[in-house]
Amino acid sequence: MHVELSNVTKVYSDPPQLITALHDISFQVNQGEFLCIVGPSGCGKSTLLRMIAGLDTPSSGEIRFKGDLVTAPHPKISMVFQTFALLPWRTVIENVEFGLEVQGLGKKERRIVSHELLEMVGLRESENLYPKQLSGGMKQRVGIARALAVDPEVVLMDEAFSAIDEFTAEALREEVAEIHAETQKTFLLVTHNLPEAIELADRILVLSSRPARIKSIVPIELERPRSPTGSEFVSIHRDIFALLQAELENSIMRHRLSELKELQKLRDLEER
Repeated sequence: MHVELSNVTKVYSDPPQLITALHDISFQVNQGEFLCIVGPSGCGKSTLLRMIAGLDTPSSGEIRFKGDLVTAPHPKISMVFQTFALLPWRTVIENVEFGLEVQGLGKKERRIVSHELLEMVGLRESENLYPKQLSGGMKQRVGIARALAVDPEVVLMDEAFSAIDEFTAEALREEVAEIHAETQKTFLLVTHNLPEAIELADRILVLSSRPARIKSIVPIELERPRSPTGSEFVSIHRDIFALLQAELENSIMRHRLSELKELQKLRDLEER
């Protein structure tokens, strides 16, 4: 297995209580697979991705990459962030080169790699611009090129298309699908956009509301490219939406029950 999670739990200390974000998460990702992760808002999707990236650590359980325990950022696992996370004082090409620079690659070699990737994402003519001169879509293209520059085996994408307009997002999704097909790298995408997940994924991991558990893992066996209006696409969307809707209703019910319990406590105190 390329990436493997075994009984991963994440607990945060928020005095006076402990908050369990993720509970007993176990799944495997095959080499070259495109896995999408969906779930209710605030269920811990991004936390899960950060732990796979080695940017955060599980409270218990294990995350392994090619059999090795992930305890810190790994040079073969890269990440594309929702907020772009570009360095404002560096040009486009300098941002793309950043990881290669950290790895100690010479300037000439860095330029060759960066030019090739900027060509791939359509930004070759913009290499000397600074982030403040770029649109949201251009910034995310830089982020994707930077993530690919270090030749990772696993690319993690955290809500990578949510901070840009839908027209640009659709163009970027097509580019990412092409990059995945060409490179056969392993992709994990966290998204709140269900059609986006169905369009891109080989499998979709559905998380429950917090504390997040795996509710279902849905294989997507549609031929690419996929049409959102196709009957099978619509059927898959309906089934996964029903899973998420049930989680939302459960979450609302739990919240209301909690409020009722708090109200009862107040009444008990008042009666003493």
